[in-house]
Amino acid sequence: MAEEEKTGEVAAADHTPEVNVEEAGQAAPRKGWMYKTYKLGPIKTSSYASPPTQLILVAFVCFLCPGMYNSLSGLGGGGQIDPTVADNSAVALYSCFSVVGFFAGTVVNRLGIKISLSFGGFGYFLYSSSLLSYNNDKNAGFVIFAGALLGVCAGILWAAQGAIMMSYPTEASKGRYISWFWMIFNLGGVIGSLIPLGQNIHTTTAGSVNDGTYIAFIVLMFCGAVLAWTLVDAKYIERGDGSHVIIMKHPTWQSEIFGLWEVLLSDPYIILLFPMFFSSNWFYTYQFNSVNSAKFDVRTRALNDTLYWTSQIIGAYIFGYALDMPKVRRTMRAKASLVVLFVITMAIWGGGYAWQKPYTRAETSATTYVAEDWTASGYVGPMFLFMFYGFYDAAWQTCVYWYMGSLTNNGRKLANFAGFYKGIQSAGAAIMYRVDALKVPFMNEFASCWALLLGSLLIAAPVIFVKIRDTVPLEDDLQFTDETAEDVKGFATEAEVK
Repeated sequence: MAEEEKTGEVAAADHTPEVNVEEAGQAAPRKGWMYKTYKLGPIKTSSYASPPTQLILVAFVCFLCPGMYNSLSGLGGGGQIDPTVADNSAVALYSCFSVVGFFAGTVVNRLGIKISLSFGGFGYFLYSSSLLSYNNDKNAGFVIFAGALLGVCAGILWAAQGAIMMSYPTEASKGRYISWFWMIFNLGGVIGSLIPLGQNIHTTTAGSVNDGTYIAFIVLMFCGAVLAWTLVDAKYIERGDGSHVIIMKHPTWQSEIFGLWEVLLSDPYIILLFPMFFSSNWFYTYQFNSVNSAKFDVRTRALNDTLYWTSQIIGAYIFGYALDMPKVRRTMRAKASLVVLFVITMAIWGGGYAWQKPYTRAETSATTYVAEDWTASGYVGPMFLFMFYGFYDAAWQTCVYWYMGSLTNNGRKLANFAGFYKGIQSAGAAIMYRVDALKVPFMNEFASCWALLLGSLLIAAPVIFVKIRDTVPLEDDLQFTDETAEDVKGFATEAEVK
């Protein structure tokens, strides 16, 4: 048994369906191909079923699916000159997303990670296909249907992603895991935005992107849906210390539907984070449609898009690693991060107010309006503003995920938290897309963004200051599951093995 412990990380036995996952939660390392590690010189690889490997895989699924969708959205109006159809589709998307997303944790807990992510990826593939169709036959109904279906698919995908990102790492590394995910995911936005930039580099007027742009997105999103099948479900995950993810061993539809309401009853304080959830995508419509699409020509919109997602990578890196600073207590890091969010909300959106004042929707909608190009003398200012908007989004999203992950380590509960987050986030996005479709003045849209962000920080403060602890006891995490400490603890010591 002691020899098995020493060689557990390089176990050579093949994984077979007969592996008893419940018994594998005991003190000995699991065996099988997915638990093998290798040495490449001084570098030791993680096993296939380890949190780092699985996080990278889910990050690339999101890189190829929602990452590419973000690139399309960042162009304003899904790459169309008139954003009305894309706005109406987005209303359908986020309306369905808000309902399905709220309950998506239940679906993920019952069906598992692999099926949930693959189903989610299919919706993105179909949505891009509908935009290609619209570019040729103006079939608005198909775009709106695809948007609604994407809302269903995306709700489930993001609940699965959130469960992985928040429950797989240890408490000391959650900020870094969020950072790694967000950086890879937004690399998809960067590369995706380079596609329309390269294909429309000589287009210096307002207009729609070409068919080749949509075809490239369709292929990439299909690859993302297929890649999801390479993941393993949470019950097979083993961390470096031998501990396992806390889940339900025997989930049923009844247990998971009841579990959704049980979360709200046992953790009612999560409601105070709902305004942060609601406002977290509210500003996308303003930034992409009322700033980028309204003011700039096609190639400059694509450049702004590239810079926006690049800045997200920088923001995720800075905030993710700062939230894991080992020499500062977690309670102090939580409080400091809230203060920093308040400061940058005032600074960045204050700059946005100065930019918004000189132009109106009526001005940019006029047929005589000439869209601005990056060669214009005044382009540098809005370019940096758009970059700071991207940095701010990453800071906000990273902090919100970290706050939720700091409240519990229970994978079942965190899947529900992620569902709440994406569902309520999408409700806000649906409302804002509808507001934009109604041609509300740009300044009114801007004011609603700034006010919601500041107000939600104040409402969330009691949770951040009171509920986040330096560590969550294992006994607390196990209360919401049918597992025991024996099922999830790490490798046994030599004395325990004997």
